[in-house]
Amino acid sequence: MLSFKNIAPFLSAEQNKVSRWLSYAGLGVGVLLLLCSIQMFININDLLQEKNSRKDGADFISVTKTITNENMGKDNRFTATDLKELKSQSFITDAAPLISNQFRVKASAGNIIPFSTDLFLESLDERFLDTVPPSFTWKEGQADIPIIFSSDFMEMYNVFAPSQDLPQLSDKTMSSVNIILECYTPYGVQNFRARIVALSDRINSVLVPNNFMQWANKNFGGVSQVNPSRIYIKTIDANNPQLLNFLQEKDYRVNKDKTKFGRVKQILQAIVSGLAGFGVLVILLAMLLFSFYLQLMIAKSKDNLQLLLTLGYSPKWLSKTVAKKWVPVYTTIVLSALLLTGLLQFSFQHFVMYDREELSGTMHWMVIVVAVVLLALTILTNYRLVRKLLFNLN
Repeated sequence: MLSFKNIAPFLSAEQNKVSRWLSYAGLGVGVLLLLCSIQMFININDLLQEKNSRKDGADFISVTKTITNENMGKDNRFTATDLKELKSQSFITDAAPLISNQFRVKASAGNIIPFSTDLFLESLDERFLDTVPPSFTWKEGQADIPIIFSSDFMEMYNVFAPSQDLPQLSDKTMSSVNIILECYTPYGVQNFRARIVALSDRINSVLVPNNFMQWANKNFGGVSQVNPSRIYIKTIDANNPQLLNFLQEKDYRVNKDKTKFGRVKQILQAIVSGLAGFGVLVILLAMLLFSFYLQLMIAKSKDNLQLLLTLGYSPKWLSKTVAKKWVPVYTTIVLSALLLTGLLQFSFQHFVMYDREELSGTMHWMVIVVAVVLLALTILTNYRLVRKLLFNLN
C-alpha cells in the first residue's frame, strides 16, 4: 500500500507556501480567540453569579414604576394586569404586591422612648419574607399587632438617636419596646399595641400581618381593594439579561445595587461574544484560504494525479491519502491553541484574580469539547474538499 510519501513527488505541494502558512496562522488565531472567548464567558458567569444576595436559592427584588415629570400627576400604582404579566414571565418565579395602609397611622413609644412620628405600614405574602416568627399572626379583635421591622431602619434609628437624646437599641432590646399605633378612622382614633417581633434584611419597610392590613384598610380607610405601589418579584437570577431587558422595556425601577452586576455581565458577555464571533470569522477565512491553496495545488498536479488514477488508484483512496497529510498539522494547531488557552486561564486565575475560590484555574470541560469538535470539523472539511477536487479529475 502506498503512502503519502510515495505519491508526494506527484503533487506540487511545495509551491504557494505563503497561502498555506497564512491559512495555518489564521486558523490558529481563530481557534485561540474562540476557545479563550468561551472560557472567559464561563469565567464571567462564575465571578458574577454569586454577587447578588441570595436566599432560598432565589433573588427577591422590589419593583416600582418609574416616576417622571410626565407621569407624576397620574396613578403610577400596579394593576392586577401588571401583576399577572409579571407572574407570566418565564424568568420570574413568583410575584406579590406590597399593600400599604390607606389610613393615617401615628407611632409612639410612651415614656421609654419619648418619640412619635407618622408611620407607614405595609403587608406582604409571607412566602416572600426572610424572617417569619410564629408570633407574626393577628386575628380580628386582637389589640396586639406584631411588626417586622427593616434592619436598615433600625440602623438608621441608632445613628439618629444620640443626636436627639434618645436611647440606642439592640436587637434584643427592641423586642421589649411597646409601641402605640394610633390609627385614624372616620370615627376617631383607635389605638393598638405593637411589638417588633423580627428584623428583616430583605425588605425595607414596616410590615404587619396581611389579614390586619386588609381589615384595617376596609374599616379605617374604607378601601377593600388596593393597587400596590411596589411589587416584590422572586427570580432565580436577578442578573438575568432577559429580566433586566424586560424591566427596562416596561420602565420599571429596581434597586440598582441588586442588578448592577447583571448590567456589567451583559456588557462583558457582549464583548466576549463579539470576540468569539470574530474568532469564528477568522477560522472560516483561514479555511477558505486553505481551500484556494488546495485547489491550486491539485490543479498544478492535475496531470500527475490523472496518471495515478489511470494506473488504477481509486479516487477514494487517493483522497484519504492526500488528506492525511494535514491531519497532524490541524491537530498541532488545535492542541497548541488549547494548551495556550489553559495557560492563559491559569495565569488569569492566579495572577489577575489572585486565586479567587469561585474561579477555577483549569479550563472548563466545554472548552475542550469545542476544541475536539473544531478539530473533527476541520479534518472532515479538508477531506471532503480534497475528495471533491480529486473526483472532478476522474
